[in-house]
Amino acid sequence: MKDLKYLTWFEDLLQEANNELVVRAREEGKRCVSYICENSPEPLLNLDGCFSVRLRAPRTGSMEMATYYMTSFLCEYSRALLERAIEGGYNFSDCLIAPDGCSMINRCAENMELLHTMDKGKEHFFYEHMEIPMKADDNGLNLYVLQCKNHILTPLKENFGIDVSDAAIRKAVTEHNRVCELIRAIGEFRKGEKPVITGYEYSVITMATYAAPKAMLIDRLEETLEELRKREPDVKSPFRVRVALVGSEIDDPEFIKLVEETGAFVCVDRYCYGSFPGRDPITLTDDEDALTQICRQYMYRAQCPRYMNTAKLLERRSYVDRLAREYGADGILYEQVKFCDPWAYDRMLGSHIMRNEYGYPVLSIDRPYTVSGVGQLRTRIQAFIESVEIKKLHGGS
Repeated sequence: MKDLKYLTWFEDLLQEANNELVVRAREEGKRCVSYICENSPEPLLNLDGCFSVRLRAPRTGSMEMATYYMTSFLCEYSRALLERAIEGGYNFSDCLIAPDGCSMINRCAENMELLHTMDKGKEHFFYEHMEIPMKADDNGLNLYVLQCKNHILTPLKENFGIDVSDAAIRKAVTEHNRVCELIRAIGEFRKGEKPVITGYEYSVITMATYAAPKAMLIDRLEETLEELRKREPDVKSPFRVRVALVGSEIDDPEFIKLVEETGAFVCVDRYCYGSFPGRDPITLTDDEDALTQICRQYMYRAQCPRYMNTAKLLERRSYVDRLAREYGADGILYEQVKFCDPWAYDRMLGSHIMRNEYGYPVLSIDRPYTVSGVGQLRTRIQAFIESVEIKKLHGGS
């Protein structure tokens, strides 16, 4: 297929946390709200006068300093973030929002604060540590709303003079929804028998919406959508099977590229930093305040293994099944970053259930944070693809 016009531009945005759009937004006087976990409601971080950046550590090398503070038993994602913070890679930030998605994120954010990695010389910089619910119910919602008020809205107003009124929140939701609608529409092109976008291309575009000010992306997202409507697929597809990619955070599209280079088309994404459910539009009504509605929808749509009530456990499997059927997946690849405790449990249980109760071929892997020196991983994925392909040739038996 002919290269997408803006693919290289989107890729370049992912090469540095402090990318060109972050620089431009700060030059315009906007405050950068850095955050770590998907349980931070994005519209609240993108009110007028500020913009959000979800922290990543592209091109990570050594993690020796972070390992000294956090030990080698904590996940590589949390250590990579701390290493980059110590190096000064997040000095563009004006604050940090860190929900307690897991103990490792807690340790990472606490060390960032204790070591003053981002706040030097910034009078109004603040670190906020949020508590988020472990059950999706009324009590959990009350906690979530209170935490968002105390640790997002109040500090933004008191430190930067940000308008946190209901009207301002609704305006931010409108912009958030436009980005979600565009990402969803672009993702629909993965459903075809001969898709006109690869999983790698889609992951690059989706990732950019987490890594850069959203308002500055809308024009090029719209143009990319129109381009895809006219794009011709390859006459002969390079892909032999279609897989759903499920699991913990993936903020490096090179991992998706690795999977697709082995012959598997990543037709749908259910991982942290992906589009499901992270790019679900938010529906607001006039009979309730916007904050409560946002928190309710974030809480009930969440597929994070932090939520441990039975309904959520069961929902995570049925959600993957629905996505796999909707996008025509032949198999499921469950992944987790090494030493990620919440997903280690969920990957083990999920891969067993999706294989034995739902009947999918499943590959379950743990992986390094960075895609380098992964020959053994490539071999395992290739073997899985061959087994799925053989099963397809024999009619799924």
